[in-house]
Amino acid sequence: MPTNTSSTAPLVILECLVAGTSHRENLAQYEPQLHEGQPLVLHREADSPYDDWAVQVRTRPDAGDVWLGYLPEGRNETVARLLDAGRNITAQLTYKSWEEDWLYLNIEVLLHE
Repeated sequence: MPTNTSSTAPLVILECLVAGTSHRENLAQYEPQLHEGQPLVLHREADSPYDDWAVQVRTRPDAGDVWLGYLPEGRNETVARLLDAGRNITAQLTYKSWEEDWLYLNIEVLLHE
């Protein structure tokens, strides 16, 4: 019979690319400061005219509050709903690379209990 243990480790609820990095000004200048494992902030953009479930991906305020892009459309609704409900959701950078002039950023979205 399984035991009921409390875990403080966050639950990974989504792994994805950050969409729209090619549209973020000055991201090329900021990129050297990004590192794998870096904690990121998710900010709900409920008034977006393009996506009802828009969620911005940003660096933490102590890392400059740089807007990196968005969770991909079509994969963001659950995270947006959890943020709207006040749940503690963050992200962390898991991989980065340049693909010609496009900055490829892969993240994990984390649910904290």
